[in-house]
Formats: sequence, C-alpha cells, structure tokens
Amino acid sequence: MLRLALLLPKTSTGLRCVKAIPRTTSLHRNSGGVWRRGQHTTTAPVPSGLDLGSEKLRRAVFYVPCSEERKIQKSYVSAADCIMYDLEDGVSLNRKDQARHLVLSALNNNPHKETTELGVRINGIGSGLEHQDLSAVLQSSRLNVIMVPKVERASDIHQVAEMIEKSGRKVGIIAGIETALGVLNIRDIVAASPLIDALLFAAEDYCADTGIVRTKSRKELYYARAMVTTTAHAYRKQAIDMVTMDFRSRETLEEESREGAEMGFTGKQVIHPAQVDVVQELFAPPKDIVRKAERIVEGYEENYMAGKGAFDLDGKAIDMPVIKWAYRVLRRAELAGK
Repeated sequence: MLRLALLLPKTSTGLRCVKAIPRTTSLHRNSGGVWRRGQHTTTAPVPSGLDLGSEKLRRAVFYVPCSEERKIQKSYVSAADCIMYDLEDGVSLNRKDQARHLVLSALNNNPHKETTELGVRINGIGSGLEHQDLSAVLQSSRLNVIMVPKVERASDIHQVAEMIEKSGRKVGIIAGIETALGVLNIRDIVAASPLIDALLFAAEDYCADTGIVRTKSRKELYYARAMVTTTAHAYRKQAIDMVTMDFRSRETLEEESREGAEMGFTGKQVIHPAQVDVVQELFAPPKDIVRKAERIVEGYEENYMAGKGAFDLDGKAIDMPVIKWAYRVLRRAELAGK
C-alpha cells in the first residue's frame, strides 16, 4: 500500500508537512528513469547514486551438502533466494570427487526458475582441492555464484576470478570472511575483483581462529560483523550474516535475524530447511517500515514538484539520505512481494 502525500502549510521551521492518503499501487521504473506507480507516473527523478535496477534478493543462503543425494533432491523444492551447494565443510575428504559429480548434476538438472540463485561453496584456496572444484562447477551454465571460504587476502580472489574469466561464464563471487587476517585485509579483499558482489561472515571459523568464546549475547562478534557490513556497503556489495547453529530454536533464529538486519546485513546463511522461511521474512522490510518509506517517497515527489528540498514528516526533517533509504526499502519490499 503506497500513500499519496498532500502538502500542508509550512511550519515555523520553514519545512513542509506531509499528510498521507492510502493508495493501492505498485512501484516500477520506466526507461526515462522515473517511477511508475500503477497508472500514475511521477516526475521526480530517482535520487542520484541509486541503482535500484541492480537490487536483488539474497536473504536466505541455504547450504546443501553435496555428499547426499537425498538432501540435493529436497533442495529442488526450497524457497530460498540462494541455494548454495556445498563442497567444503558439508563433505568429508574421502567423498570430494563424488560430491563434484553430484553438484554438477544438481546444477544442470535443477528445476528452479532463474529467479532462484544457484551457487557452490568450493574448498578454500590453498586446500589443494579448489582447482578441481572450480573446473567441475564452471562447466554448468546454471551456476550463478561461487562462495570462496576463508578468504584472507586479495590473491585468494584473484585465483578464482581468473578461472571464472577463462571459462567465459557470468558468475559472481561471495567472499567468506572467517579469520582475523580476513577481517584485517577486508578492504583489499572486497576490491580484488568486480566479480565480488557480497561479503559473508562465518562466526564458527572466526571463533576457532581467534579463540573467542561464543556467548548468547554475541557481543564478542560485534566488531567483526560490523566490519563486514560496513565494508560491504561502502563498496556497494551485499553482506551475509552468520549461521544460527541452534537450528531447533526458532527464538534464537528470530533474534539473530532481527539483529543482523538491524546491523545492515542483507541476508543470512541457513543450514536447515526450517530456517529458510523465518530468515526470508525477517530480512524483508516489515510492514511498518514499508509504510514509512512510502510516505517519505510520496513527500519527496510532492516537494520536488514544488521546488523544495527537505520537508517535515510527522515532526521530523526528511532530507536526501533519508529519501534514498526509503527508495531502497521500497525496492526490497517489491522484490520480496510485499
């Protein structure tokens, strides 16, 4: 439900107030760069610096071990935005070869439409397994993204990007930040290749590397998680949060998901099918936030037509950074079907 804004007289601050009237419509951008809402086309341009057309959903990144055909078959009916077939931690060393055959079959025979992202987590750079993994999965035209775990330096990404480019495939990279060195080198890592479109934080490996003791408060992970989200957004990438290991606890999953979304993560890793729907709901904008964004954008449109910049909404000043935030919220809500 978008809202049509009406201008009220100026307040003592010189800013205009906005009153909203509910209006059912949808948000689409036409070739001229303005937004079409149902039968109504606004003349207000999309704020500069926003590339809403490139926005995509990657709320739940669902790991599927490629050592078990049963789990692969179940992935064919998953509603996750991103299905990540796992060749790393989910496969024992003596089954890596078999897993490569299974993952190639899973990609090529996958019944999901192209709106579902299909990816593969390869074994880490330096493991001695990564080149075989890449050679196998890059044969599939259905592969959309490769998750590189335990990235510690830019050269780790260079090796993967080089093989992708040689294959001629259009495949992105998710860089896994899982160690202290990875956190320290995160700026070099994210800038290593234009193929990177997301950074991912893995808490269990990070704790193992640093000796950090996990607590229910998660305060010991705040610095590393904040580094991942801040760096990702600085370079206009997505940020994927850690796995909730207690997969039987819906309460813990909801708490961690809300916290991750508030910190700026755009999605979360999941390891159990029951986690998918919860994560995808909580990483979509909630209704109250969508309603707020609708009113902000309508206010921007009306004030733009009146030649005004900042305006007053419910006693709060609305300027361009807030307007950009609102456009992003509405785009994500649209993609999520809200």
